[in-house]
Amino acid sequence: MKAFTIIQSTFVPLPMENIDTDQIIPARFLKGTTKEGFGQNLFRDWRYDKDGTPKRDFILNNPNYSGNILVAGKNFGCGSSREHAAWAVLDAGFDAVVSSFFADIFKNNALNNGVLPVQVSDEFLNKIFEQSNKSIITINLPDQTITIDATGEYEQFEISSYKKTCMLNGYDDITYLLSIKAEIEEFEASLNPSQGGT
Repeated sequence: MKAFTIIQSTFVPLPMENIDTDQIIPARFLKGTTKEGFGQNLFRDWRYDKDGTPKRDFILNNPNYSGNILVAGKNFGCGSSREHAAWAVLDAGFDAVVSSFFADIFKNNALNNGVLPVQVSDEFLNKIFEQSNKSIITINLPDQTITIDATGEYEQFEISSYKKTCMLNGYDDITYLLSIKAEIEEFEASLNPSQGGT
């Protein structure tokens, strides 16, 4: 995963509540075993007609909106536990999703795949939705803040210290363990001094 520190970007607004994982990535697209290629089918049934024609009224098909931050309504990622939903969000170019509530499984899947879920209050979420398509949002992971640049308004957001460390350094669970290998070996040696830690 790539390291995540500060993102400053315009955003794509999707002010719909209870967006479930089947809407994020429909079940018929779950055959892939790698993370690549899912972005083209993100919100597939909302983005395209059955013949593959883009629907003009869907936000992701609107060239006036861009950015690597997706801002969605309350209860984003509910439904099934499919990790592919996080893969699709990431592969579509989004580094962060902002909502006033995330389903726990989606939140964990996002963090495990390098997508930062930023949970804000309903009031702050509405303030973001009120911004123009050119408005910039700054997400500062070290400080755990999200700011609307045009107004200076900001909120703190929560993230576990472990996942914060992983995201700041671009670690998954395995690379995190490798990063502290020397400390693990030192601790093991302290428990078995006569065996030299083996």
